[in-house]
Amino acid sequence: MTATLVPGSVVRTRELISVTGEPVSLPDPGRLVHLQFRRFAGCPICNLHLRSVARRHDEIAAAGVREVVFFHAPADELRHHVAELPFAVIPDPDKRNYVEFGVESAPRALLDPRAWGGIVRGIFTGLLRRDPFPAGKPTGGRLGLPADFLIAPDGRVLAAKYGEHANDQWPVDELLALARLPEA
Repeated sequence: MTATLVPGSVVRTRELISVTGEPVSLPDPGRLVHLQFRRFAGCPICNLHLRSVARRHDEIAAAGVREVVFFHAPADELRHHVAELPFAVIPDPDKRNYVEFGVESAPRALLDPRAWGGIVRGIFTGLLRRDPFPAGKPTGGRLGLPADFLIAPDGRVLAAKYGEHANDQWPVDELLALARLPEA
């Protein structure tokens, strides 16, 4: 695994392609980027979290932040799980970006009791919404850990969070507070 990124690290410029075929520049020269690394396509915790982000997408965009989300899944596996999301979702089935950003997989993703409430809420909500089920053996496995980065237009990492378990990511309020910091 590569070293973890910390505030002050610089992210190399790259062009990505979303599941919809949209080109995505990282960093974005005109605004901050909230770069999220999620788990597998159809992950109940990820779906629950991303719906909370989608509900407040206008507020996030008004704060000058662009959402970009990675999944370690191929585009075909992702499309029907993320079709309703109003932001870019990037397939990374080979986990190249996960490795570059130091985002890990580990059994603690599911074994940590702090993840269990999110798992139950995510499954229950998904069943009520009739969300598509994830693959029995999802690409990249089920033990991925989430990570969040706030990246400035010049590529500097302003803030970073490496999840300790599957349900450990920035809530929207924390993201917005970080976007308001003077260095942002």
